[in-house]
Amino acid sequence: MSFAAAALPEPIKRAIRRTLDRLGVEVIARRSNRWLADLGIRTVIDVGANTGQFAHTARRLFPQSFIYSFEPLEGCYRELTRSFTGDPKFRGFNIGLGSEDRVMTIHQNEFSGSSSMLEMSELHKTTFAYAAKPVAEASVQVRRLDDVCRDLTLEPEVLVKLDVQGYEDRVIAGAPELLPRVKVVITETSFEPLYVGQPLFDELYERITALGFRYHGNLEQAVSPHDGRILQADAIFLRP
Repeated sequence: MSFAAAALPEPIKRAIRRTLDRLGVEVIARRSNRWLADLGIRTVIDVGANTGQFAHTARRLFPQSFIYSFEPLEGCYRELTRSFTGDPKFRGFNIGLGSEDRVMTIHQNEFSGSSSMLEMSELHKTTFAYAAKPVAEASVQVRRLDDVCRDLTLEPEVLVKLDVQGYEDRVIAGAPELLPRVKVVITETSFEPLYVGQPLFDELYERITALGFRYHGNLEQAVSPHDGRILQADAIFLRP
């Protein structure tokens, strides 16, 4: 989920994951996040799933949970769903999420994790040049999370993860019914604008804490390779 972890090409990441799985690192990961594993999460809503990086971590942490993953890019969605073949408690959705139902343009990048509904900022392009290689624009269906979730089984406790490259506030705006039922929100957030028009940490903090959550720190942080500035973090918000 972190920008730093996402920087490796997909074939390399898959090879690393296979090696780590053989070494039993999934057990280590569960122990290092024991407090998270002990929250009794039974439903994971994975928004911005890419090829399933977070979803597979969630499956290891919460082996009995339902996982609903949302990914608008067709190629990433196909890889995501293939990787969960045979998992009866996984369901994928090839759509984007936002504040209203509409068709939108997504800016696709050679590095799929940088693709966004928003345009990249100059800071993003100069700081992470390897992740700033646009390849195409595509039309994608966007829906409100509340509308989708009305038809889903959401056993408590519920965890929502957001990794949508600057579109977090729009996803939150489309989920006023769902979020009061959620125990944990894990969201990628930026301290400097990496996408044009994105909310920064202070705005997301205000929005999410206003819904009854408490900020609980960061899982990971990404820094500028040029000067060490903290640019992004995976922030955790818990409902007491």
